[in-house]
Amino acid sequence: MDLIYPVSIAPLAPGAKVGREMIPIVEESGTVTARAPRAWVHQGTKPLHPVVHLHIIDRYSRIYLQKRGPKKTLLPLRWDTAVGGHVTYGEYLKEALFREAGEELGFYDFFPVPIRTYIYESRTEKELVNVFAAVGNFELHPDGDEVAEGRWWEISELEAAIGKNILTPNLEQEFPMVKQALLALL
Repeated sequence: MDLIYPVSIAPLAPGAKVGREMIPIVEESGTVTARAPRAWVHQGTKPLHPVVHLHIIDRYSRIYLQKRGPKKTLLPLRWDTAVGGHVTYGEYLKEALFREAGEELGFYDFFPVPIRTYIYESRTEKELVNVFAAVGNFELHPDGDEVAEGRWWEISELEAAIGKNILTPNLEQEFPMVKQALLALL
């Protein structure tokens, strides 16, 4: 593919850093149609781009959440899915999932189960979210930079936190959609 940007690309916002990370631009089916700098997909232009989320569940039906690092541009110090991140251009979904799990939690030894794919749109971006789960007794090590901390949450505790500015809006929307599938894994 020699397309670097979609035909309708807007210029980057003043002061935006282009960086080296290229993100695939996709159709709803997941078919890649272009690529663009990460900064461009987050500045309100809203090209659909893929991300991966991993929910980690233990044998007591608790769900591990990460607290986003204080240096994160979007929603610092909010609780979020155990692992989440962008798929890099040329990367398979599971490659991105294992890369992100390793970077954020030092987590490499798990079997990801696909749960669902959906579109999430905020005021600044539009993502094709690919949700996976892992069930087991895992030792997790938050990196301290991207992830400030992590802990196990009871399902009732997580549900009680919805709407209280504790969780990311994406997690608040995603959790009810995937709760039944997560519990079925146990």
